[in-house]
Amino acid sequence: MKYSQVIIFAIPLFIFNCSVQKKNTGNNDYEVKLDTLTLFDQSRNRKIPVAFYHPKTVKKILHQPVVIFSHGYGANKGGDYFVYSYLTKKLASKGYFTVSIQHELTTDSLLPTEGNLQIVRRPFWQSGSDNILFVLNELKKTHPELDYPHLTLIGHSNGGDMAALFTNQHPNLVYKLITMDNRRMFLPRTSLPRIYTLRSNDYPADEGVLPDEENRNKYHITVQPTQINHGHMDDKGTDEEKKTLNDFVLQYLSEP
Repeated sequence: MKYSQVIIFAIPLFIFNCSVQKKNTGNNDYEVKLDTLTLFDQSRNRKIPVAFYHPKTVKKILHQPVVIFSHGYGANKGGDYFVYSYLTKKLASKGYFTVSIQHELTTDSLLPTEGNLQIVRRPFWQSGSDNILFVLNELKKTHPELDYPHLTLIGHSNGGDMAALFTNQHPNLVYKLITMDNRRMFLPRTSLPRIYTLRSNDYPADEGVLPDEENRNKYHITVQPTQINHGHMDDKGTDEEKKTLNDFVLQYLSEP
């Protein structure tokens, strides 16, 4: 794999800090710890900030599952990998090692808004797919005990397009894909990886992005409509909307 040698040199090149989040109330099983890390991909001369949300526990969680999350478009302002904390913290509280990637840097070009978006945005999704692969390979080196055969990718909007592209390109590395209203990159038509998508009530997907009924039935793909606005699928959502999304995601993760 083309990043294997790069990752070896990239491991020492990071900025690391950590903090402990207060335990959430409710039915959470674990206190949640947040670690932040900035990786550096020498092959692309690119920083990749990541946030690790994981259970704070003295006991090791055997076969601990991994979730890699990709945020929606934030116009290169930064900090987007923190604004889905309702979901990333919830997943960590349930035992998932959850990695949220900051895909956009302030030096990046802005996402195109004109032309054939499935074409002009493809390089941006490819950058996101490359980020996911780099972070995954680095994670395997620093946390080899995690359950990578059951890796789940989750992404909202533009991040869902990135996650969908990664799954199309590396289906052998993904166990489940859950997109939250991705609109441009077509979802894989496959039984494995398992494919799930949560849809908003205000933005339709481009033609061909979602499988038709025949393919949904053939590959057991879940296309779930919701009454949630596209822009409310991050921390801006109401408590009820956040609970709805959390419940769906946890349900999908629990399915064999």
